[in-house]
Amino acid sequence: MYFPLSHPWAEDETLGEHLERRGVTRRQFLKYCGEVAVMLGLSQAMVPEIARALQEQRRPSVIWLQLQECTGCVESVLRTADPTIGDLLLDLISLDYQHTLMAAAGKAAEQAKQDAMEKNRGSYLLVVTGSIPRNEDGIYLTIGGRTGQDVLMEAVQGAAAVIGIGACAHFGSVQSARPNPTGAVGIADVIRDRPVVNIAGCPPIADVVTATVVHFLTFNRLPELDGEGRPIFAYGSRIHDQCFRRAHYDAGQYVQEFDDDGARKGWCLYQMGCKGPATFSPCPIFQWNDHTDWPIGAGHPCLGCTERHFWDTMTPFYGRLPNVAGFGVERRADTIGLSLALGAAAGVGAHAIATGIHRARTRQAPNKEPADLPVIPTEKKSEEDPNG
Repeated sequence: MYFPLSHPWAEDETLGEHLERRGVTRRQFLKYCGEVAVMLGLSQAMVPEIARALQEQRRPSVIWLQLQECTGCVESVLRTADPTIGDLLLDLISLDYQHTLMAAAGKAAEQAKQDAMEKNRGSYLLVVTGSIPRNEDGIYLTIGGRTGQDVLMEAVQGAAAVIGIGACAHFGSVQSARPNPTGAVGIADVIRDRPVVNIAGCPPIADVVTATVVHFLTFNRLPELDGEGRPIFAYGSRIHDQCFRRAHYDAGQYVQEFDDDGARKGWCLYQMGCKGPATFSPCPIFQWNDHTDWPIGAGHPCLGCTERHFWDTMTPFYGRLPNVAGFGVERRADTIGLSLALGAAAGVGAHAIATGIHRARTRQAPNKEPADLPVIPTEKKSEEDPNG
């Protein structure tokens, strides 16, 4: 088993020098860079550029705040096999504050955070999981006697960039579902003067997190984002257009019960409430647990957890979406949302409004609760062709 802390960094050591001292070969390092290039959707011609940038990189400081959340996103990031990109990433950064993982607690932990922020002001990456409660002056979340929003805004001031991990940091997740008693919002609703990237999902796939960090370290900027602040390399395509069950959808072959013959044959889960046609996510490609499987692969419909306010717009989770019109696989969330909004009179707009895709261009106001969000209309399961 590889433990990152068993290979401490020397003062002012570059990543290349550190890996060489550890015994990592050039071939192994280039293989890693090639995997990152694939995840980022870059040409293999970019591998030398990634390698050059990373090997010259001195260990950057990362401060990770956990706000109003369940720690599931932390668990997801940690669920990597040995050795993986996640292991190398832990060697690539200096995780100076993460109160779940660090040995220190209480005042010692808070002092470590303050020291890291002062020493690396203007250059550290700020990673955030969890939403920010704003009702009742933020009293629903306090850390060291301070509200979560105060803690976040202090850390933001010295950050080079902010990475929000998970649905809670993206839009508030289950805490922001109606009636949203804590007034929970995502971090981009309160951070206005720093670049923010949302690694969406409940929880997100760990490899998207690592690839985003490597992109920032390689190019000194965040990757291209969609209207929801999500990296397009990961969230640029719908699950529906990448799903191995898509052929069964097109053929009108649907699972009607979880234990029926269609389920055993791997037919489409659309009739069981699958939200894949409305969800932009890399799940079919990256998969989970060292590329072992993903929900639809395991026979469970997608819940749409990478989409804004999915707890309200995608429920009931086992209720069928309205009939889904086709889109080309080359379309992005932004352009699909716009065309759906324009086509509302033709009936397709009902699907767009229900799924919230069109909000990629019209973001919800920061303090506005999703009380007026429509809920997906559902239909009783039937044998009818949904394209009919």
